[in-house]
Amino acid sequence: MGRNTGIDVSSLSPLEQTALLTEYARALDSRWARPILGDALADRVVGMIDYDFAGLGVTASVVCQSALRAKMLDDRVRAFTAEHPDAVVVDLGAGVDSGPLRVKPPATVDWYSLDLPGVIALRDRVLPPSKHAHSVAASVADHDWPATIPTDRPTILIADGLFAFLTESVIVGVFRRISEYFESGEIAFNDYGRIGWFSRLAVKLAPQKMFSSVGNQWGYAGFKDARVPETWNPRLTLVEAASLAHAPEVELFPKWIRVATKASGKFEAGARKARILRYRF
Repeated sequence: MGRNTGIDVSSLSPLEQTALLTEYARALDSRWARPILGDALADRVVGMIDYDFAGLGVTASVVCQSALRAKMLDDRVRAFTAEHPDAVVVDLGAGVDSGPLRVKPPATVDWYSLDLPGVIALRDRVLPPSKHAHSVAASVADHDWPATIPTDRPTILIADGLFAFLTESVIVGVFRRISEYFESGEIAFNDYGRIGWFSRLAVKLAPQKMFSSVGNQWGYAGFKDARVPETWNPRLTLVEAASLAHAPEVELFPKWIRVATKASGKFEAGARKARILRYRF
């Protein structure tokens, strides 16, 4: 899909524009005969925005990973809210994702979507309003970003693709702040393992706009050991490390991506390159 006459997003910063890449990947997934996430609203949202999405050069492998990690996070939120029907969901770096509409949590759940002001302004234009869905225009680098969110209910925080764009000090601050502010709950997010300098350079120099744009925003090299966040905050306990390579939805990947993904999942180093980590506090 090329440019259209939709909503002008030229004022978004390069960092804010990364939300468009993720949404486009989900839109492409929804067009497949056998979608992984199947978020048809993502495709409609893309159609509302004046942006050269096709120019991003989003590859099939990125579509697979983006759709699968979103589905895996949806599943964790769905399980948490089923167990805690009075829960609060906090989506950090939410972009224009329609998670509340996909998950369909109990009506007693409140869902807070947090992102930078430009992204939230776009989000509020393209997604339908909901009584229990709330937008928060803030940066997670700000100490008071949780100020408008309830503290006394079971809380699950999710982050899809966010932490790679933050510095280590900001990430550590987020992990410490959640247990200071929220009484109890979980945090689940996608993780890439440890990304070496050569891999980061290759992403920056890649010809596709998708990779170069993301590479220029990369802020944190990551970690191999999933217990590292426990050292940042002793209240955190690792309860799950789930590799995307081991998910049953891999069967929906195009053949060559499916074969490569399964092969990488046979080795620890490959399995941790794309995983969902979940911690309880």
